[in-house]
Amino acid sequence: MSDGDAVGSDQGEATADLTYHVNGDLVPASAATVSVRDRGFMYGDGAFETLRVYGGDPFEWPAHRERLQRTAETLGFGGAVPDDLRERVDETLAANDLADAYCKVSVTRGVQPGKLTPDPEVDPTVVVYVAPLERGGVDSESVWDDPATVQTVRTRRPPDAALPADAKTHNYLPGILARLELRRATTDDFAADEAVMRTTDGYLAEGATSNLFFVDEGTLKTPTTDLPILPGVTRSVVLDLADDEGFPIRQGRYTLDDLREADEAFLTNSTWEIRPITSVDGIDLGVGPMTKLLARLFDDRVERAHYGDEPDQSGEERAGDSDEPDQSGAE
Repeated sequence: MSDGDAVGSDQGEATADLTYHVNGDLVPASAATVSVRDRGFMYGDGAFETLRVYGGDPFEWPAHRERLQRTAETLGFGGAVPDDLRERVDETLAANDLADAYCKVSVTRGVQPGKLTPDPEVDPTVVVYVAPLERGGVDSESVWDDPATVQTVRTRRPPDAALPADAKTHNYLPGILARLELRRATTDDFAADEAVMRTTDGYLAEGATSNLFFVDEGTLKTPTTDLPILPGVTRSVVLDLADDEGFPIRQGRYTLDDLREADEAFLTNSTWEIRPITSVDGIDLGVGPMTKLLARLFDDRVERAHYGDEPDQSGEERAGDSDEPDQSGAE
């Protein structure tokens, strides 16, 4: 699903001082607005990508740019994605003096008359939004404080024929409904971090804003893209890392019991990177060796590609990857 959920509500004061890129211009956050007649606002008629920036360089930019283009083509305005989008991202980062950041790029069909049928002529609204994040790579701190507690929800992923799963649009209703279920289930003693969504046939699909992996007897498993899931960019990177290590990998159709009975499990998205799961519907899971190794390999890849350093092979674990996770903070 989405590679989002990085910046929290406690960053309101910090974001007020930022500068965004709106329709070709750098604009202070306080003045960054779009029209009330923008179709992205009225109908969710827009495409977006969420990504991490490490060392001033967007992570896996070609993959994000390609998916944004595919989504825009699905929506019928492929020609509206600007050729200079990467330059707009770079300008926004420079204007905010950010080398490590959360970045969201959005392209909508723009302002049109208030009717459902789109006009053929498109004057898009293009926005680049950034917010500061900590450095990534080796010895970095995760944006999450603790491993994830996940809970199954009743909200299902709609069939691909109803809502194309590989289109990352502004219409995020299934994920919103799933997160609302988590909110209603929250008590003083329990609050899940992510919703586990299933297909209408009952198979595991994904999280509200993440892709799902689990390990069963040494095999890394994840729901197949034949199901209505959004195949995340981080998901693809993790599959590549696992393949390079020679891990057995299976993409298939799995049930909730498969996840509950797994040896280990984790979530992926651009901002969480790799987040271990330690509880599924109240059933405890351990942070296992494959999850730890993949997290270290991911950090190594970021370090080499974005900070120009060879990782230290001393075997030190990333913060949050020890057998006894730090429970001192709250996300």
